[in-house]
Amino acid sequence: MAEDLVLERCDLELEANGRDHHTADLCRENLVVRRGQPFWLTLHFEGRNYEAGVDSLTFCAVTGPAPSEDAGTKARFGLSDAVEEGAWVATVVDQQDSALSLQLRTPASSPIGLYRLSLEASTGYQGSSFVLGHFTLLFNAWCPADAVYLDSDEERREYVLTQQGFIYQGSAKFIKSIPWNFGQFEDGILDICLMLLDVNPKFLRNAGRDCSRRSSPVYVGRVVSGMVNCNDDQGVLLGRWDNNYRDGISPMFWIGSVDILRRWKNDSCQRVKYGQCWVFAAVACTVLRCLGVPTRVVTNYNSAHDQNSNLLIEYFRNESGEIQSDKSEMIWNFHCWVESWMTRPDLQPGYEGWQALDPTPQEKSEGTYCCGPVPVRAIKVGDLSTKYDAPFVFAEVNADVVDWIRQDDGSMHKSINRSLVVGQKISTKSVGRDEREDITHTYKYPEGSAEEREAFTRANHQNKLAGKEETGVAMRIRAGQGMNRGSDFDVFAHITNNTAEDHAGCLLLCARTVSYNGILGPNCGTKDLLNFSLEPFSEKSIPLRILYEKYCDYLTESNLIKVRGLFVEPAANSYLLAERDIYLENPEIKIRILGEPKQNRKLVAEVSLRNPLTVPLSGCTFTVEGAGLTKEQKTVDIPHPVEAGEEVKVRVDLLPLNAGRHKLVVNFESDRLKAVKGFRNVIVNTS
Repeated sequence: MAEDLVLERCDLELEANGRDHHTADLCRENLVVRRGQPFWLTLHFEGRNYEAGVDSLTFCAVTGPAPSEDAGTKARFGLSDAVEEGAWVATVVDQQDSALSLQLRTPASSPIGLYRLSLEASTGYQGSSFVLGHFTLLFNAWCPADAVYLDSDEERREYVLTQQGFIYQGSAKFIKSIPWNFGQFEDGILDICLMLLDVNPKFLRNAGRDCSRRSSPVYVGRVVSGMVNCNDDQGVLLGRWDNNYRDGISPMFWIGSVDILRRWKNDSCQRVKYGQCWVFAAVACTVLRCLGVPTRVVTNYNSAHDQNSNLLIEYFRNESGEIQSDKSEMIWNFHCWVESWMTRPDLQPGYEGWQALDPTPQEKSEGTYCCGPVPVRAIKVGDLSTKYDAPFVFAEVNADVVDWIRQDDGSMHKSINRSLVVGQKISTKSVGRDEREDITHTYKYPEGSAEEREAFTRANHQNKLAGKEETGVAMRIRAGQGMNRGSDFDVFAHITNNTAEDHAGCLLLCARTVSYNGILGPNCGTKDLLNFSLEPFSEKSIPLRILYEKYCDYLTESNLIKVRGLFVEPAANSYLLAERDIYLENPEIKIRILGEPKQNRKLVAEVSLRNPLTVPLSGCTFTVEGAGLTKEQKTVDIPHPVEAGEEVKVRVDLLPLNAGRHKLVVNFESDRLKAVKGFRNVIVNTS
């Protein structure tokens, strides 16, 4: 009788598997593979090797605290030559001396997460069991049978593997790109993402069911959307929008997700202070990319927050055009969420592809602060019955705006405001390039098209279906040149009379600082022309000077000023309103790489900024990070004030680099100049 088969060790072939599964950065110490795709392992036996017909090998893979075969969280399988779709399979690839090389294949519908793999070896009636090791299973955008399969290699690289990108801020007329370090493959991030799944309320209520449902990217996406905010759970970020961040970190300060996720873990899942929409979206993007779901951050300009689902945002103003009631329904300058790519077997065909997920806590969905996933296609065609949260997302890009002017006698008059259209310039980073891609057409049909009317009809959007009143007088706010933070500048109210009549009344111009979510600050410029007239078929451009000394103490970190023009014609009881958000440019951060970037060579980055203000800056700090470039965030404090017009320079040591394309991301803070961002691509050659 043959002696027992004794396992000496199991080699999980980290290097080969990491290369094949696009997980090399995650496979330095532990095995991380993608589902639906074979991975390698080698069994080394003591004494004799495995003999077919003599020995029987049975493998067992389990995940979660209550594994069961019925739930799909436990699998027992033997050696087989046949590849059976949807089953766990082990196949012998090679046999030499006392080594047995195997290929294991997981179903493309397996739950993702941490697995324990064990082996039962029996010879005759004798048997022994061995733990082979642990591995983490991820979603697989490279596998056609996986629900997150994406057939473009370029898109897979961008939306799963790329660790840096841009998030778009500013305003619809002045789009500003902010560099961001997603860092999904940096040390410890995968473990934090798995921990985030394991503290979610659904896991705490029923761990077995939650682990079983992790086979679905729809389910995992919804869980992540709820866990990135901390409103109902031990989630990652606390949101704050009142410009008072002294007991935490300003949302504008962050330049990457890694620092946020590590703080959350190191503080025993205590919420990190503070986030706003782009921070919530960026952290969700990091977590979903890390788990293998193709994901991108998108920005919607003039984004509506419609609480009562009537697809209408109403502003009530006094006779000067100032907003009166403190309503929570608002138009945000911009709002960020994420889109993730997946099939929707729970919905009708045609709704696969990009799904919108919004982790910013705004409204409850099924009792929890989360939003989505909802197919972007369903938003475009106006199908508001679609899971999840279609009405809210539809309103964000389609709500109508009505401005009411309340006169002294209490009567209300509707004003005409052509300057604000909800859902503009919906933006994401281009695939493989540092450029912006406009994806508005994926959410909306062309304005005025038959398809747009059809979508509005399906969504019962009565306001948009009603015809717009035409007026012969139009006004828009135009921006001058050189709108840099620290400078004085002009904006213009441009008014056109396309009628054969004179129009006379008063023109009220006002500029106020504003945060990105529409909260107004103090006045920083006004002009009232009480006897303003327009001849027939004429146009006028009226300047409004905005001075640094008026806005310097009130400008928020969004760098935005809202300029409003109101033309009141008492004779016709007519109100014409125009608004525009002006973005003030920050100074440029210059980044130079000293030395030639070659593989495994240490480099130094020189970072500099010139003070553009007429006053000194104190408390100056540069913060630097980048996947593969720094082990953790590096902070350099400037001990002395930086005088007006003076350039400040610092040097930062970088890690020895791998070949390829890296991005260094920098943030500058001071008492008067905050959240100034810069980046530099670093291309590393092999020799």
